[in-house]
Amino acid sequence: MSALLVLEDGRAFRGEPFGAVGETFGEMVFTTAMTGYQETLTDPSYHRQIVAMTAPHIGNTGVNDEDPESRRIWVAGYVVREPSRIASSWRATRSLEEELRAQGIVGIAMPGTRALTRHLRERGAMRAGVFSGDAALADVEELVERVRQSPSMIGADLAREVTTPEPYVVKAHGRTRYRVAALDLGIKARTPYRMAERGCEVHVLPATCTAADVLALDPDGVFISNGPGDPAAAGYAVDAVRGVLDSGKPVFGICFGNQILGRALGLSTYKLRYGHRGVNQPVRDRRTGRVHITSHNHGFALEAPLDGPFDTPYGRAEVSHVNLNDGCVEGLRLLDYPAFSVQYHPEAAAGPHDAKGMFDEFCDLMEKGKAGGAHA
Repeated sequence: MSALLVLEDGRAFRGEPFGAVGETFGEMVFTTAMTGYQETLTDPSYHRQIVAMTAPHIGNTGVNDEDPESRRIWVAGYVVREPSRIASSWRATRSLEEELRAQGIVGIAMPGTRALTRHLRERGAMRAGVFSGDAALADVEELVERVRQSPSMIGADLAREVTTPEPYVVKAHGRTRYRVAALDLGIKARTPYRMAERGCEVHVLPATCTAADVLALDPDGVFISNGPGDPAAAGYAVDAVRGVLDSGKPVFGICFGNQILGRALGLSTYKLRYGHRGVNQPVRDRRTGRVHITSHNHGFALEAPLDGPFDTPYGRAEVSHVNLNDGCVEGLRLLDYPAFSVQYHPEAAAGPHDAKGMFDEFCDLMEKGKAGGAHA
């Protein structure tokens, strides 16, 4: 049985089925992470994307029930070079291919992942389709046309599709020090866990909650999560964040939440050529000069002045962090309000732990708010 990966520009790659047999469509992207494939698959930020792994051997540690970052696999399709024939971890309960089949995820194992990655770096992320079994027997030109008819990521409002349908609470570990309202735009399970470790009782709310819904909890702080899609299409989240900023509550956003905070401040967003996806992105803190190696998963970025503080409806703000690979905005900090954000994933699931201090900084802001102190 054969499988075929087809890109919207006509490039095609042939391989073997990996996972479910059938067809799927999505935005073709790649991640440079060498570990954490289970966390990647279950990250809601990958919704409607076909993900190619640049690490050559995938599936070595199988799949377990402790590492998923959400209730299901969200990737639209999966591309690997060489699947592991065995799952050797003592924690594994089943193989990766068994899990892909069980959840209906169409994938392909092919020798051309390096060529695919180079192609995407030169041409940019684009729509694609994976076809296996009878679906792979169609004429390539016909498949290319079907790919071109699939939805674009630009203008896609996907946070509504991945968010929790009902609010839920993650209890603090030990004594409750802070109550946090977390706007779930595609939150990963490890994120509220990291806050719970620091004494936060985290109330996770659906993406479409209003500022009034958030503030009704009387939280000590508000968290804006990561998520998929185009931030320009999530105006409801932008409105909610503006209402929270008006209240003066401390705000912390990550990834998609960084973009939503930026748009609430009047900044614009744009589509990156091929995005940042992996666990090895170098980011510099402009205040300290310190460089963190960070976990990323985003295809859009903020446009903001890099030459100093700039004015917003909520006072002055500054770009706090920049990416050392391409210079794009990696964080914002308000100078007159207790709010900040970063473009990366400090929960580190998977990834390095360089940025874990961001949760401590959020707790410090909430502590100052409880004490009636001014934002520094």
